Amino acid sequence: QVQLVESGGGLVQAGGSLGLSCAASERTFISYAMGWFRQAPGKEREFVAGISWTGGRTDYVDSVKGRFTISRDNDKKMGYLQMNSLKPEDTAVYYCAVQRYGGPRVQPAYWGQGTQVTVSS
Repeated sequence: QVQLVESGGGLVQAGGSLGLSCAASERTFISYAMGWFRQAPGKEREFVAGISWTGGRTDYVDSVKGRFTISRDNDKKMGYLQMNSLKPEDTAVYYCAVQRYGGPRVQPAYWGQGTQVTVSS
């Protein structure tokens, strides 16, 4: 069982930036692909960004390309999502998730509890 804890959400004005972090409990975090997903009120949860278990490949949903950057630090067992030029439509609960030996389009096996991101216009 992998435990994931997100942090860094909050309220920001449109055009601003936020950085999300995901701390993993698993000592073999290096073998897991990591992804960020989000769910807005009344909408289905959607993939936002992912990074392969090797760290060599990333993938993003079109709506965040050029604005969001996913990264990882295997030594610290941490994943990150840097979000710039935020828009009101980015408002959602953001979740990190992992998949062992996965590619950048993560098929989650474990989820975090989520962190709220609210972008005001």
